[in-house]
Order: sequence, then structure tokens, then C-alpha cells
Amino acid sequence: MKITSLVAAVLSLTLQVSGAQAQSPTVFGGQTGPLSGLDRLQEGRSMRSSSSDVWDWRNGNSDARPIAPGQTLVVADLEGPGRIEHIWNTIASQDPKISRAVVVRMYWDGEEHPSVEAPLGDFFVIGHGDDRSMQSLPVTVSAEGRARNCYWPMPFRKGAKITVTNEGETQVDAFYYYVDWRKLPSLPEDTPYFHAQYRQNYPTTDENYQIADIEGRGHYVGTVINVRQRTGGWFGEGDDFFYIDGEKEPSIRGTGTEDYFCDAWGFRAFNGPFYGVPVFDHYQQFGRITAYRWHLTDPIVFDKSLRMEIEHKGAVFNDKGEVATGYGPRTEDYASVAYWYQLEPHKPFPKFPSARERLYPEVQSVIEAEAVKAKATRGDFESQAGEHFSHGAQLFWRPMSEGQSIELPFKVAKAGKYDLKLTMTHAKDYGVYDVLIDGKLILPKLDLYAAEQSLLPHVAKAIELATGDHTLTFKNAGKADASTGYFLGVDVMELTAIK
Repeated sequence: MKITSLVAAVLSLTLQVSGAQAQSPTVFGGQTGPLSGLDRLQEGRSMRSSSSDVWDWRNGNSDARPIAPGQTLVVADLEGPGRIEHIWNTIASQDPKISRAVVVRMYWDGEEHPSVEAPLGDFFVIGHGDDRSMQSLPVTVSAEGRARNCYWPMPFRKGAKITVTNEGETQVDAFYYYVDWRKLPSLPEDTPYFHAQYRQNYPTTDENYQIADIEGRGHYVGTVINVRQRTGGWFGEGDDFFYIDGEKEPSIRGTGTEDYFCDAWGFRAFNGPFYGVPVFDHYQQFGRITAYRWHLTDPIVFDKSLRMEIEHKGAVFNDKGEVATGYGPRTEDYASVAYWYQLEPHKPFPKFPSARERLYPEVQSVIEAEAVKAKATRGDFESQAGEHFSHGAQLFWRPMSEGQSIELPFKVAKAGKYDLKLTMTHAKDYGVYDVLIDGKLILPKLDLYAAEQSLLPHVAKAIELATGDHTLTFKNAGKADASTGYFLGVDVMELTAIK
């Protein structure tokens, strides 16, 4: 079987989704590369299910479908045998988190339980309810995150049904879609079917985070993980584990989270054909990270079952904001999608979380210090750029002498007790500071001197704050003997309500 799409041709060769392909090295005429096989006649008939205007396709432009809250739209109901080769869609809604509210489900050969079940955005890599562009071999998202494409080969023997359900509370004003597929004479008996499953833990527990729990015969082809950090610092020391065919100890073991996603020494934003990190908010509290890893040339093969887990370990801080250990258990918000091919039937998926449960728990204020309208008694202050800072910048102040101060206004929406976390720069020319809120001392004598520049958190706990305007003040209290200056750098201010 030959596939005309350039990307799908690579995937078809790599994934070997049918027994005939697996046994025939000359399926593409003995050639290799993404264009091989295009000079051979193709079998079957090219087909499409789309949102094209069904009322007046010659003159009309009603090429989208609305989806009311609670409504399900059938985007494809296909009669097999055949293979889906490309899916495209875009969505318009007033809900900024609509990609987490809308769920895509796929059913093969009339099955009761879906073989694919995931929020629309997460299935197309970008979770968090965000719209971001990304590029990889099987999945590409463009138009600033609004044009979603996938090229996973999806074979079916009797039929295929794809639905999109709006589980949110806001109308989908317009949903446009293409499902491009090939009607085929037949499929080999040992053709495996495409599967994708969404999971989440808000927050993670003491156990490893489980990404996949599969029963049957097949091969695992990809992982997407979306993490929202609950504390700052490096979160990815955890290893990945694959338990194959009921193993008590995993025969495939990793060396770190970023290592599994084929990166090294932490994460940074980039895209690649086989792996990438399209969302990277640095290592800050409530910062978001998305990483993907496609096992296209190295699928994980299993005959009976496969379980995949990953640890959630990294930097753990003490009450003073100092790193107590670099390899301790951490609590984060994790969501993931696992992708694999297997012979049916598959193990039914766990209960799918509701649209409200899929949204992250409410967070309090996260304030970028460089964006605040600060006021200093003396000395210059500015937004100082740096890749290691949250959102690429910090508030940098150069006081001239001891005793000077700088004020940062902020608002509180609801009265109560709050923990205030300040992520601040430490360096060889930085000073000592008293930190006050509305004139009350909350953190005395913070020494920001360090021989090597670093960002460290400092936490003031259980501060009583009324609704409305407040002022955070940094008053210089001198400098350490080894310091060469009085400088101050504030990256992020984070307020968390105490329940």
C-alpha cells in the first residue's frame, strides 16, 4: 500500500502499519526517502469528509459548523476498508480555553469504546488550553496555533467514525475540518489500529505519573506531555520507565525527563521532526511546558501489554527558599497524550475528566516585576533582558547608596491570607534588602550577593492583605563585604492564597 502524502509516506514506511508493508522492503520500488513511491501507480480511491458547504457548494460559503455546549459533531463517518491519511481543522470561539473544552474521539469498525479520546488541543500536541504553533513530522500546527494538522496513518476495515464534542460552556462559533482518506480494496489481517489516550493528574501524587496502560499487541509511537509547575526550579530529574509484557521491573529505563524527550541539560523552546518543546515558560511557579517525543524510527514493540510511567522529581526548596535537594519528589500539574498502534480489541480507557476538571486549578496573581510601574527614590531602573528570566526579562535597579528604596504597586482581588514568593537575582554586585508590604517588614535583610549569578526564590508566608491596592517596597540595607554593588533584580512576584 502506497501513500501519496509526503509526510504520510515517511510514516507509512517507518511505522509499518500493515503486515504487507512490514514484509516488503520494495513497497516503494526499492527507493528510500520521503518522495519514494510517488512514481508508482497508487491503489484505491482518494476521498474526503469536510465541512464544505453542503447546501450550495457551487456558490455558497457556509463552510463551517457551529457546536453548541454539550453538542457532538460527527466530522467523519466512513465505510471501509480504508485509511485516513490527513486531518486538518480550525476553530473559532469566544472561549480562550476552547481547545481543552472540545474533545475528539475516534471509533474503528463500530467499536463501543473510542480508540482515540483527547482534548482537541492536546491531541494536536499543544495542551494547557493554549494556541501555539509547532512543527513536527506527524503533527504540525500553524496560524499561531489555530490550524491543526496530523498525518498519522489511521487504517480501518469496516468503518471509521470521528466526533468532536463541545464539553465546555461556550459556543463553538465555527469548526472547519478536512478528513482526507483512501478507500482501499482490503487491508491485511494483521493491520494494527491507531490509538491515542489523554491522561492527567492535578496535582501529581506520590506515585509515578502514568502515561500509558495498554493491553494487546502493537507498538508505541509517541508521547506528548503538558506540565504546569506548582513551584519554581527544575522539575525534570524524573526518569521514564517502559514495562513490556507484564514486567515487574522495566526493561527500558531512562535518565531524566528532558533526556527522554531527546533534549539535554534542561529544556528550551524548539521544534524538530521527531521531538521538541514548543511551549517553555522557564522554570517558574505556574510556568507551563509542553514537550513531544515521536518513536517513529524506534517504536516500542509489545506482544501482550505496555505500561509507561515517568517520575516527577527535581529541585525541592526549604522554607528559606534554598535548594534542599536537586532530586526530590515534586508536585506539579501533569497532562499527557500517548500514541500507539495495536490489534483490536483494546483495553477501555479510564473515565474521561470533565471540561471543568481539565482546566488547571485557579491560581492567584503572577506578576512580572519588569512590567510593573515602579517608583525609586534614586537610581536608574529598567527591564533587563535574559533568557533565564521568566518571560525573558527582570526588573533591574541601580541604587546609588544604602537606604534608598524602590516601590512596586500591586492589586489584590480578594481579601485574605497570602504567601508571597519573590524570584530574585543573586550576583557579585547585588546588595542586602529589607522587603516591606505597605510599610510592614515581611522579609528582613535579604542578602543578594553570590559569587555566581543565580535566580533564587524567597517566600514570606501568611501575609494578611485587604482587597485593593498595595505597595511592595525593597529598601536597601547595605551590602555584603564581598559585594561590589547595591544592585537589585526582581524577576517574578507570586501571590498564593492560603485556604
